[in-house]
Amino acid sequence: MNEAATLTHHPPPLNMLPPTPAGLEALYSLCRKIYPNQVNPLQVTALLKYWLGGPDPLDYISMYANPGIPNENVPPHWHYISFGLSDLHGDGRVHDPSGPDGVSGFGFELTFRLKRETSDTSPPTWPATLMQSLAKYVFQSGNTLCANDHVSWHCALDNSESRIQHMLMTVDPQLSATQTPFGTVNFVQIVGICTEELKASQQWNGAGILDILKRLPEAGGSWHITDMRRGESIFELEPYAHEEIERGFELDGSNLSGVSGRCSWSEQGYFSGKDCKDLNLRLESPLHQSFIGNSLDSAELLRIRKLDGIHLIFNLEAGSLLPLAIRGRVKHGRHFTFKSVIGETAITLVARSVTGTLVHPDYPYVSQGCWLQVLIPDDLAQDMAVTFQVLASPEALSLPKTFSWPDRKLSITIVADKV
Repeated sequence: MNEAATLTHHPPPLNMLPPTPAGLEALYSLCRKIYPNQVNPLQVTALLKYWLGGPDPLDYISMYANPGIPNENVPPHWHYISFGLSDLHGDGRVHDPSGPDGVSGFGFELTFRLKRETSDTSPPTWPATLMQSLAKYVFQSGNTLCANDHVSWHCALDNSESRIQHMLMTVDPQLSATQTPFGTVNFVQIVGICTEELKASQQWNGAGILDILKRLPEAGGSWHITDMRRGESIFELEPYAHEEIERGFELDGSNLSGVSGRCSWSEQGYFSGKDCKDLNLRLESPLHQSFIGNSLDSAELLRIRKLDGIHLIFNLEAGSLLPLAIRGRVKHGRHFTFKSVIGETAITLVARSVTGTLVHPDYPYVSQGCWLQVLIPDDLAQDMAVTFQVLASPEALSLPKTFSWPDRKLSITIVADKV
């Protein structure tokens, strides 16, 4: 736990209590309705508040003992609730002020439900550290967390040997959206998942995986309670989970529109003659803005080139997502972007039906600065879907592995992760 945080339980004498900020009091009031017998729960408190230069954005994290509903397969658990992602004060010290009809702060608070062990006499505090880490991401990036989002963590949430190493987000089953004097606040619950479940949520979507988890009491059940001792994934608990996810993937495609990874591209000659003035008319498209909004400078934005041929390079981790990009996105008329973790390079694969792109059947490869768009026609998408099946078993690949389509002046190479 951060040195700037402390546990509090017993309040000071009433005559020493400062007035509770209105936004905070609104959230406390909601919690008291659920936990009327726990008006003074154990809390993790940031000693040096964020607006005073402290490291932790969450002012408080309350920890409640929830008895569950055992006869409905809802076990006793610890319920953690954050305070600080929404506007608690309304005076601009952390968030831009909003009226009661707007969104309070980032519009949500985090919650987490951890299965209570029989030996537990008090709640573990590591979930508070986890919630502070997620809050820092939100404050630093400006990106909010919503139900059905996934978070790749790549280590046990409690730093143990647990298989629960990633997260999905869902709606808290007890805390409904509430209106505060400073706007609306939703409650987004963290759900611990294992690597296989993360990959399935990336392949298909978070909502589908949450529905499967909800049906399985051993995997969290209807209230999505995280059990750090869970040793079996949904695929081991539910024999037909693979088939269900594959059907959903084929029917719905994937909600994952891009990833960060190691990737690069190079040109193999490019068109001459025609200029690109017609392409500059499309700079306001949603696809274009979704990438350039926080990337290229204005000079780079004007460097649009039609390329005659291209060579794409992905490391194995990124390349293993090519089947998803093609089968789950392009074949469903969508786009998928690989954003380099080093530098500003990006590669966007687009279906012909995607609007507002730079590419065209006559010039399927177009770069704008270090952003490359690649048009994948239907026949090529079908060919790639078959060709990339070998990437389903990446451990069997001999690397580097190059896939080539000479008639399209396109080649893709997969290299080892450490290269």
